[in-house]
Order: sequence, then C-alpha cells, then structure tokens
Amino acid sequence: MSRDEEALKAIDFSTPSVARIYDWWLGGKDNFAVDRAAAEKLLELVGSDGRLVIRQNREFLGRAVRFLTESGIRQFLDLGTGIPTQGNVHEVAHEVDPEATVVYVDNDPIVAAHGRALLTGSGRTGVVHADMRDPDKIVESPITKELIDFSKPVAVLFVAVLHFVDDDDAERVVSYFRERMAPGSYLVISHGTQGRLTEDTITETRAVYEKSTAALRDRTPEHIARFFTGLELVEPGLVDVADWRNDSDFIEHSKGGYVLGGVGHLRVDHG
Repeated sequence: MSRDEEALKAIDFSTPSVARIYDWWLGGKDNFAVDRAAAEKLLELVGSDGRLVIRQNREFLGRAVRFLTESGIRQFLDLGTGIPTQGNVHEVAHEVDPEATVVYVDNDPIVAAHGRALLTGSGRTGVVHADMRDPDKIVESPITKELIDFSKPVAVLFVAVLHFVDDDDAERVVSYFRERMAPGSYLVISHGTQGRLTEDTITETRAVYEKSTAALRDRTPEHIARFFTGLELVEPGLVDVADWRNDSDFIEHSKGGYVLGGVGHLRVDHG
C-alpha cells in the first residue's frame, strides 16, 4: 500500500476539512457531504460575498506570483496550498519561466495525494505532506532540499492559511521563514479579518470552523501587518485582496471586505 493510500484510509470523513471546504467554494469536486454542509452554512452566514472573496483571494495569489516571477523570483514555497485547482503557483510561474521551482506543503492527506498526482512530474515541482507548524520538517524534507535553495531569494506564501493557526504558532512559523530568507526574498500573505461582519456573524462563523479540522482566528489589520516585520511592503501595501495590483477596469468589492493581502520584500543591502 502506498503512503497516499495509507493516509487516505485514515481520513475522518465525519469532520469537515478546511481544504475541502475551500475546494467547494471554488467549484471543485474533491469534497464530501460533510464539507459541503459546512460550506453551505458559511455561505448562509456571509451571503453571496463568500464565493466572491474566495475567488478574489485566488486571483490575488495569481497576480502576486506573476509579479514575483517577473521580479526575478524562481523559487516558491507554498504553505497550506489546498487542493489543486486552476491557476496553481507553478502554472502561473511557468508562464514566465518554465524553470521556476515550486514546493507545495499541506497537512491534509487528500491534498497531498492529489498534489502528487497533479502537481508533480515536471521535475520543477514537489509536494510535502507536512503541517506548516512543523517548519523544520518542511525545510529538511528531501523534496524541499532538492527544489529550494534558501541561500538564494525565495517567495514564501501563506495564502488564506494563517487564520487557521493560533497566535503563538503563526508568529513562530512566519518568523522562522523570515529569518531563513535570503536578501531579495518575498513573503506573501492573505488573511481573513472581521471587516464589516457583525459580531453575531463572526461568532457563528467561528462555530462552524470549530467543528472542522481547524478553528478560525480572524485578526485585525494591525496584527496581520506585524507578520511583515523587517520587510518592506510592496505597493499598494496590505489591502483588500481585490485591490492588490489589480489593473482591471472594474473591480468588484465584497460588502464585508474581510480578506487582506500583501507582499513583503527583504531588500538587498547594497551598503
């Protein structure tokens, strides 16, 4: 039995998975009844804005990766990647440079299994089945060592994932990777915040996630900005993901405004 088959046999199908909920929101098919029930409940709470925000977050990821590749980045570490869908990091990066390398990391066995089936094979991408709260395991993985050289600029991506990690772990993990970044590297973060949602809606939303594989921890914009300590925020800074370097003639904004995104740069010191 393969490692993926063993991992899949251990899945608790009675518990919603945040990765599979996200997959449903994006229109994917790699989810189960328990995930769809949780996702539909969330949709009831936040309204039609929910799918809009998820789509905008995915588009933010694509614009950020394109910007980084065009800025010379050729290594990407995508933490909490989620189930593969359209516009994956390597697909966007390879449009600019087919030699760019990408390591995807997720602790969900379904994500890991699908990732190995769909995201590998070119020799430029790899999937590490690990919890991002164990960064040593990620960095020491033979897959990471083969594809990522931390002595050179790298982009580390935390896209829609830190709000599923408690404060101590989130600070520790982000700091871990910030400290290992070579000058010229970038940090990409998108993160949920309360925005204009009511306290009752926030409470009910948290209750849904409490019954899933990860609790929800929304943070203030000021708290999210602290993850970029020591880095220079790329213009336009930490903003609604719909607004980050979006040159569309018409930008649709959610009524809630509850996902912020930003890209931080560790400048090269020429002094």
